[in-house]
Amino acid sequence: MAASGFEGFEKRLELQFFGDDPSVLTGMGLRQLEFESLEQVLDAVQCTVVSAVGNHFFDAYVLSESSLFVYPTKIIIKTCGTTQLLKSIRPLLLYARHLGLTLCSCRYTRGSFIFPMAQPFPHTSFKEEVIYLEDCLPSNLCYRKASVMPSKIPSHSWHVFTAASDEAHVMIGSTPHVPDVLYTLEICMTELDRVLARKFFKRPGDEKTGDSAGKEMTKLTGIGDINPGALICDFAFDPCGYSMNGIIDGDRYSTIHVTPEDGFSYASFEFVGSIYDDHEDDVAQVLKKVVQVFRPATMSVSTTCTSHEVWTKVAKALEPLGWKCRSCTMDEFPAAGSVVFQTFTSRRK
Repeated sequence: MAASGFEGFEKRLELQFFGDDPSVLTGMGLRQLEFESLEQVLDAVQCTVVSAVGNHFFDAYVLSESSLFVYPTKIIIKTCGTTQLLKSIRPLLLYARHLGLTLCSCRYTRGSFIFPMAQPFPHTSFKEEVIYLEDCLPSNLCYRKASVMPSKIPSHSWHVFTAASDEAHVMIGSTPHVPDVLYTLEICMTELDRVLARKFFKRPGDEKTGDSAGKEMTKLTGIGDINPGALICDFAFDPCGYSMNGIIDGDRYSTIHVTPEDGFSYASFEFVGSIYDDHEDDVAQVLKKVVQVFRPATMSVSTTCTSHEVWTKVAKALEPLGWKCRSCTMDEFPAAGSVVFQTFTSRRK
């Protein structure tokens, strides 16, 4: 492994809000934030917007280091490298307050960094991150839990912090008037197949823009087939690397980020689905396509859901493809539901 390189493993922050005025929940809410305000938040994190797409339900931004999703009452920021993600919390809470919104839940997750010594404050350790989170969050988020979910693969463990208010227990997991059970899959893949990873490098002398080179990579790699029909916003970095946000259906998204350099190659895939989805969008179908695109040697899958039936589909989908489940850990978190963390190794030579 390289002594130092680009940190692929992302930090992910999800903040959910509520408003005393019911119109906030049905209106634009956080989507009203000026682009300059979002830029100030991202400046604190140390990243920028490179591309964006939106629909009736939310806005999706590809960042110089991963992704940002803005809903009327929810924000998700996912950043890699040496970004300082948690520094987004204070400015976001301030902007939300101006819109009449109050924080009701927070979820922070990440894997194990490949280069932990390169991380800046407050990401120098999970303990420091939790102290920083506790300090930033308002007192109404009184149900709090921090946990490191281990695995039998030393390089893969899952760090989870959640905090929730009384209101969150009523609101999380459902859209007003639409009873639904959503799940989030967060997949972290390391030691990518070298031949496949080369597809995420720009050719020497290639003058294409990040947008057009990104579209080419989406097509060449098979990423466009993972969620057919998705509205895709993609970007290729110079000299290598790739990011994609996909608007799947209504308020659902998928996102992919690739660090293809040999020695610390990494790819992530995140996907939000419903347990009521039909077979075409099933977990198994998505997982099969993802592992075909990257063929990693090692992979972890974190499933967050209030229902217990989703995570069982993960091993059932992967084992027939030559993957061995090395470990499975489960824990319960306030308002977030259950988090199941599974690790797999490939039987490929």
